[in-house]
Amino acid sequence: MASRLHYERHRPKQTTLYRLVQQHAASFIAHTEASTDAELPRFIKDEFDAFLECGILAHGFLRLRCGECGHDKLLAFSCKRRGFCPSCGARRMSQTAAHLVDHVIPHVPVRQWVLSLPIPLRVLLAAQPELVTPVLQVVQRVVTRHLLRQAGLKADEGHGGAVTLIQRFGSAANLNIHLHCLVLDGVYCCDADGSPAFIEADAPTDDELHALLQTVIARLMKMLTRRGVLVEDMGQTYLAEPDADGEEARTLRPLQAAAITYRIAFGPRAGQKVLTLRGAMPREVWARQPLCADIDGFSLHAAVRVEAHDRKRLEQLCRYITRPALSDERVQVNAAGQVELKLKTPARRHDASGLEPAGVHAAACGAGSPAASASHQVPRRAGAQRQAAVPGGAARARGGGTGHRSRCRQRMRGPDRD
Repeated sequence: MASRLHYERHRPKQTTLYRLVQQHAASFIAHTEASTDAELPRFIKDEFDAFLECGILAHGFLRLRCGECGHDKLLAFSCKRRGFCPSCGARRMSQTAAHLVDHVIPHVPVRQWVLSLPIPLRVLLAAQPELVTPVLQVVQRVVTRHLLRQAGLKADEGHGGAVTLIQRFGSAANLNIHLHCLVLDGVYCCDADGSPAFIEADAPTDDELHALLQTVIARLMKMLTRRGVLVEDMGQTYLAEPDADGEEARTLRPLQAAAITYRIAFGPRAGQKVLTLRGAMPREVWARQPLCADIDGFSLHAAVRVEAHDRKRLEQLCRYITRPALSDERVQVNAAGQVELKLKTPARRHDASGLEPAGVHAAACGAGSPAASASHQVPRRAGAQRQAAVPGGAARARGGGTGHRSRCRQRMRGPDRD
């Protein structure tokens, strides 16, 4: 006999994150606008307002009634935003992962390619989100051509496939724009009768991955220089000065700079780094990871591979790359009144002196949560989260049903690199 399903209404007022935003969002907005002499963009204020109404019955609800027993439930309206709402983000994570596994990704091996960028380029992409698409196109072309060479095919003889999630956050709620690409681990080509046939690729070696990252860096630098956002001078490459500073840039730039470098944006500790309370990673476990290339702040990771039959693990991977920036369980206030953000695993971040471990971070209460949330936002005209697919035969070759699941350089040098 199947167990009965039970619906438990989301109660946001009982969460620490909701109380922090409710208590400090207004003062954060006022302090930011007073400090920068400019108004915060409307979309950020709307994000905070919608979050404070999400799941609150006073702002609208549905009444659901059972026609047989007469029992009813109240279902509060949700904000459905893409910013930092943990509830709506978790729902979107589940729905997107299910859609990718059931209707998009064919039953072939999949490898995750993750590209991380040096801090100067994170600053650039945060300020100019329209550059993320050309950066993604460069990466996908390099990876696809590598797979075609592995299969012994020319560029016009086969097609790859990929789904990319552009994440704007790191595990420590820092602003960190990076790419998670789920790439079919091989290519499609047409056989004699015109049907698509999948040719599986061998795993890249460490040397091949290093060479691929060098190619990515060279092409990214060339593309960004051609667009005028990077300048080459005397063998060095640096960010070009922006043409003009509007109100949006004046308010967001200090928030973005603080969030990228793990620093406090406002308050008595403004400019200082967030505290690491516990959970330090022993230095001996910092060994080099397999299939992970690092060059001057760029990182390319390709060690995660899912076999064609393992759809459950594929869904877990899809849920990981589509997860929201924050979860209610990880945000707490300690006895000293500091906001704590708990990490699931000890994390490593780059410092001027090397890798600095991080376990539980804390920020001054009233400054951390709204500032970090605001720095993650991107104007709706730019798209807060996007998926991109390499065109080809993968979509035509989907197979299987839905019964497998259980659910209803140039180098960027400088001492400021953290």
